Amino acid sequence: MKHLRSLVSGLSAALITMATAAASDPALKWEKLPALPDAEGFASMYSGVSHGVLLAAGGANFPGKRPWEGGTKVWYDTVWTLNQPTGTWQKAGQLPQPLGYGASATWEDEVICAGGSHSTGHVADAFALRLDQGKLVTRSLPKLPKPCANMSWALVNEVLYISGGIDRPDATSAMATLWALRLSDAAATWQELPPCPGTPRMLAVAGSWGGAFYLFGGAGLQAGPDGQASRIWLKDAWRYSPGEGWEKLPDLPRVVVAAPSPAPSIAEGLVITSGDDGSKAGFKPETGHPGFPKSGLLFVPRTGTWLELASVPFSLATAPVTAWQGGWVIPSGEARPGYRTPQVWFMKR
Repeated sequence: MKHLRSLVSGLSAALITMATAAASDPALKWEKLPALPDAEGFASMYSGVSHGVLLAAGGANFPGKRPWEGGTKVWYDTVWTLNQPTGTWQKAGQLPQPLGYGASATWEDEVICAGGSHSTGHVADAFALRLDQGKLVTRSLPKLPKPCANMSWALVNEVLYISGGIDRPDATSAMATLWALRLSDAAATWQELPPCPGTPRMLAVAGSWGGAFYLFGGAGLQAGPDGQASRIWLKDAWRYSPGEGWEKLPDLPRVVVAAPSPAPSIAEGLVITSGDDGSKAGFKPETGHPGFPKSGLLFVPRTGTWLELASVPFSLATAPVTAWQGGWVIPSGEARPGYRTPQVWFMKR
């Protein structure tokens, strides 16, 4: 049966056109929330909700010179909170150490944080943040099987899935991994599951829809002539169904790397916004980089088709997405290579 399902899926994927799906635009509504009180903003923060309060923590930026000028990336440990959309960001405390580029998800009244990097390498640490009468409390969780950053993640029911990433800053290959932690089980540890059959990748967009875990695009890595990592730009799509395994889906209409993730889940499917399409890789001069595509995509799981959405109001990569106040929040992120933004965006239907 599984073989038959895979065969049918493969035939369906071959028959479904990669062009824009003939469906109506879901007319997403965008608005700005109060910006983070930092002139630069941060890439790849941890984000979630505790007792109705939005948290955004950690991340990294270049506070002095840009990377092509020899600037040094700095990681942060500040935990910011926002009580309501019209409120003001407040400092609530610190992470256990400066961190960014990890996974984060809301579970009950905690923000689950796993993996990431700091100035000297990658970590396997995992912990939960919560607000207790306004005070920040940190709880340790089981460590990941190995250090990891730039991964993809999504919460499917009570299980947090983490896929791919890299285990060290100078890696020339991405990880072929899928880890799962059942958050409803206090005694659970990370389980190693069959990895995505496609190219091992980092910075893919993950999503949760209909009880399955989705993985879109991202970048593979290979060693270039100089021995340094070179990206393999990907636009394939996959679905992992618990108890059934991986299934190949129709390719994305364009490459998507480091788009805000996990993808917001709406009634029609999963929404992908902006992200790097690879078309401006190596752009010179760096200061004139036009930014990432201001466009969106919607994957419709019921039909296995892609819909190109109306333009989104930002150029953005390496930013988390978290559900809050009936919509989806994208705090800070990378506006173009080397430049962050303190802007915080809110998406609603």
